[in-house]
Amino acid sequence: MPKTIKRKYLPLIQSCFVAGALAACIQGKNNTNEVYTYSDSSFVIAYNVGLDFENDNYEVFTMNLDGSKKRNVTNLPGVEWTYLSVKDNLYFISDKDTCHRCYFLYKTNYQGENPTKITETRLADSWMSSRFDDTELIIKPHKEIDSVFHIIDLEGALIQRVETGLAYATDPLFVGDGKQIVFRGAQHAFKKDSGYRDELFVINDDGTGLRQLTNYPDNDTTSQWYNYHAGPPKWHPTEHFISYQSFQKGKYSLYAVNLDGTKNWKLTDLDESEGWHEWSPDGQWLAIELFDKNQTQFHIGLMHWQSKSLKILTDSTYKYQQSPNFLLKQ
Repeated sequence: MPKTIKRKYLPLIQSCFVAGALAACIQGKNNTNEVYTYSDSSFVIAYNVGLDFENDNYEVFTMNLDGSKKRNVTNLPGVEWTYLSVKDNLYFISDKDTCHRCYFLYKTNYQGENPTKITETRLADSWMSSRFDDTELIIKPHKEIDSVFHIIDLEGALIQRVETGLAYATDPLFVGDGKQIVFRGAQHAFKKDSGYRDELFVINDDGTGLRQLTNYPDNDTTSQWYNYHAGPPKWHPTEHFISYQSFQKGKYSLYAVNLDGTKNWKLTDLDESEGWHEWSPDGQWLAIELFDKNQTQFHIGLMHWQSKSLKILTDSTYKYQQSPNFLLKQ
């Protein structure tokens, strides 16, 4: 049975059938007795699964929004991770046909059909983003290739290099109209460097106007060198804030900041640790990675944003189930 997240108040959530067919429907009531329903069967959730640790084999899975019909859509030896889906395009990095953990970018659909290599540029292990109706991507090349972000077209051709001026920059995210980029950055190049602290920054797509958005609390000493001060950013499509995970007060939680950096607040209040996540295109649902303090088990949950009701979609077949994103079926 799926694991249940402990909360001060967790309403009843149940799967349902629509028009005689299972349709990724989640229904429940919040504490005002308002009924909400997700009955859009056109989306699945794509996520990363640690399949075989001895052989360093990671795969990309998809599942319906009620947790049914889980399938391995990459099914390759080595490492495959997805950090981005746009419409019906599932983007993933893979080290197939190359050296171990030498990543290149591929594209497929929700069934894993006809995977296509996007670029011959070796990539860093970084999140990525798209703009202009999914005609351009922003990626982070491997440090041996380049030290800046690359904006490319869907054939992999370089459109523009974006220099941030920081020693460390990764996980780029187009925001707003695509003319600005939010990313994780630091004044020092390595996490173990004295004074290293990763924060969210925003910059114009021509490399001008660098501004720091987040400021990790100086009085919080619970974070270790390997913890995120500010994790990979995500854009809420209707409320227009940036969400991110941060290790504060001894656990990971989700926080938010607006684009001008004038407001920063805690988004969620779950007992479990909260990590990589993604917003549905309508902004009503949050797919979120949840795990215990010792990181012995990772799950994917789906939260109704208005009511904060949550359902766990995964079981304990696999330990690592991470990085959910919404993928449209064809």
